[in-house]
Amino acid sequence: MSNDAISRRPAEPRVTRSQWRLAVLSGMASYLDSGIIVSSGLSLGLWQSRFHLSSWGLGALSAALTFSIAVGSLVGGRLADRFGRKRVYGIDILVYAVGAALLVFAPNSAFLFAGMIIGGLAAGADLPTSLAMVSEHSPRSVRGRLIGATQTMWVVGITAAIVIGFGTSTLGYLSAQLLFAHLAVVALVSWVLRNRMRLSPVLEEAERGGGGEGIDARALRRLVARPVLVPLLATGGFYLAWNLAANTMGQYGTYFLTTVSGASQTLATGMSLAGLPIGLVCSLAFVRLADTPWRDRLFYVCAVLQVLAFAVAAATGGAVIAAMVFFLLLYNVVNQFAGEANYKIWSQEAFPEELRATTQGLTYGLSRALCGLAGLATPTLMAASGSAVLWITTACVAVSGLIGVWVVRTIAPQGNGATAGATSAVRAKEAI
Repeated sequence: MSNDAISRRPAEPRVTRSQWRLAVLSGMASYLDSGIIVSSGLSLGLWQSRFHLSSWGLGALSAALTFSIAVGSLVGGRLADRFGRKRVYGIDILVYAVGAALLVFAPNSAFLFAGMIIGGLAAGADLPTSLAMVSEHSPRSVRGRLIGATQTMWVVGITAAIVIGFGTSTLGYLSAQLLFAHLAVVALVSWVLRNRMRLSPVLEEAERGGGGEGIDARALRRLVARPVLVPLLATGGFYLAWNLAANTMGQYGTYFLTTVSGASQTLATGMSLAGLPIGLVCSLAFVRLADTPWRDRLFYVCAVLQVLAFAVAAATGGAVIAAMVFFLLLYNVVNQFAGEANYKIWSQEAFPEELRATTQGLTYGLSRALCGLAGLATPTLMAASGSAVLWITTACVAVSGLIGVWVVRTIAPQGNGATAGATSAVRAKEAI
């Protein structure tokens, strides 16, 4: 290749400071979502002692959060498309702060339930709204990086909650209060910064006009049009299958290691903590590659390796510590390239702009609800057969990989810059 040809090669599009700012502020939806999930898990024992809750009461608290996030996603995405993304974007995070504050100052268990429900509804509503904001206000050539950055904030939220919980573990009930005080403060700061953010004059005018002009009851009928319905079923099916496995390991991974694998609580916690920096580094690597053909190439490879990781654990029934260490290390690497980050990008590339928050809220909310139902039965199944749980999760990631390959090849391919992944959204928009 000649020097002239090299010099004429287009430079990689740069992400501006304002675009990174939007991505980080939108990524706080993921930070606060993972933060409230992990913080509530860390606080269950403290709440049980403080408010004399039964095991059923603790299960009901966890279920209240899970299903509130699901309902919030279903409703929030639709509200954002109907009344304007920035309007909803600037309100729901304040509601989240109210829910977190209730959990800090709860005088009894009724306030705990209120805080979990309010915080869950707001967290669920914020995710599809925030991702639609990033997609709407960023050029396609850098959109993958910006949406990928919001997923990195999910890992950061988990890390922050665990670090705070570990650092305050000797403080008793105050530890739980500090966990949720941290979330309330972060939510309030994010709310202030979001409402100070300025869009371009054209986009500001569109938001003042309602943001949902032309989005009425007919928009719901558009969801069953084939160019919208097929990507909806594909992205929703991928996320449900992948999330059934991911949610099982996220919610019950430590419990599995101590009850089935025979690990001590210290070893089980250490194994889980060791995966966090690995996941964070790989998430940052995904951001770097999200707008290049390497996003799809790595998906193919990592989808296979993800099945391998679960299969190794399943083949040993989870009883061999060395196999579980291998599983956790490999899983924390590959799921960043064949998991939720891909789903988030596909959900923005596959649908017309005016339906993006609605469609993502629908798939995200239904997945969370079904995972919540599955989670109710998981401890019982785990007690009967840890091997069965691992083989079921192996099947789930295998199904997600097959669906993902189809999505990559037909709906949201990452090819050459600004035109990549646009075909499906264009067809859908023309059809509706």
